[in-house]
Amino acid sequence: MADKELAKVRKKFVERVSKEVINQLLDDILEDHIVNDGEKESIIEENSTRADKARCLIDTVRNKGDAASRKLIAHLQKRDPTLYTQLGLSCDQPAPPAAVPQGEQEWSTTLIPTTEAFWREKQNDNSIYPVTKNNMRNRVALLITNIKFTYEKLNRNGAEKDEENMERLLTALGYEVVKHTDLKGKAIDDALSEFSTHPKLKETDSVLVVIMSHGKLGAVLGVNCKNKLGIEEPDEFPINNIYKHLGSEKCPQLLNKPKIILIQACRGGMQGSVLVSDDPKTDLACDNVPQPGPSASSCEEDIEDDTLRCVHKEKDFISLLSSTPDTVSYRQKDRGSLLIQYIVDVFNTFAHKDDIEELFRKVMQRFEDFSIGNKRQMPTKERCTLTKRFYFFPGL
Repeated sequence: MADKELAKVRKKFVERVSKEVINQLLDDILEDHIVNDGEKESIIEENSTRADKARCLIDTVRNKGDAASRKLIAHLQKRDPTLYTQLGLSCDQPAPPAAVPQGEQEWSTTLIPTTEAFWREKQNDNSIYPVTKNNMRNRVALLITNIKFTYEKLNRNGAEKDEENMERLLTALGYEVVKHTDLKGKAIDDALSEFSTHPKLKETDSVLVVIMSHGKLGAVLGVNCKNKLGIEEPDEFPINNIYKHLGSEKCPQLLNKPKIILIQACRGGMQGSVLVSDDPKTDLACDNVPQPGPSASSCEEDIEDDTLRCVHKEKDFISLLSSTPDTVSYRQKDRGSLLIQYIVDVFNTFAHKDDIEELFRKVMQRFEDFSIGNKRQMPTKERCTLTKRFYFFPGL
């Protein structure tokens, strides 16, 4: 591990690194988001001697973990090759997981970082959505999780684990997470509307929207939903509204940028799936709740103002829904939803080298062999209008 490698050479590094190289390394790790402006200033201003600055620098990076330590070693190799050699360091990236049969895949528990070389290789490829380091610094995601419901029997036991896992994954991918918990349907819509005006959208390369709740075909349910028929005003959020709020008309800041939608919610309770309630008799629950049963703007043909242009109303979206239409999706009360568990496994293991569509395919593939009794679940990739491939380039 790179952090342990730094620990072994700490004393020699402190003794030999120059003040100039320390300043260069601080600039490098600031650009890499290993430290923020405050941490950098603290290292400079709170340590009066060169040795103290060096000591604080190496300890700060070691405490950030293996990926950060590996980057510091790589920067030292570039800034001071002589010292790098004297310390006997190595900046080799860890080998990606070996290709093994699907059933025997070893899943990474942390996000494997991509390499600088892989990112640079993709920069001039016109078939790939552009991703710069400035874009990465401005990434933002929306995370909405409904756990506790007014009708207590509908509480989604285990969903707090989903919220925790998704927030950790989104943060590791470089996204600032805007998080909401236990919203009514109208509040979900308001959260999407507010998110569509987030100041970072202008500079980001992409957005992720993750919504986790009970659901039915075409809608996610708010916390006031009830497990009975005859409701005059059901508490729900139409999934279609996501595309309206983040589409070209209402959110031009995201024009030509990938908009990735993840929805963990049932889409019905039919066709070979068993409706399971959250009771002590089972470790599997589903996110289905039985419920009772546009004019778009257009481009004018005679526009004379050449500052206006007609763009696609909906483009650059990709969505992964937790099940096929009319069927349920499952959640383990101690570990969270199967979909979220599998997404975390796949993204941790393959996001450093696979684009988003391939990642989704691998998630779906994991469900091929999923079965408990007569229970089945198959996530569905829908409404995909991506025209290029999108890579997260984690860890840069």
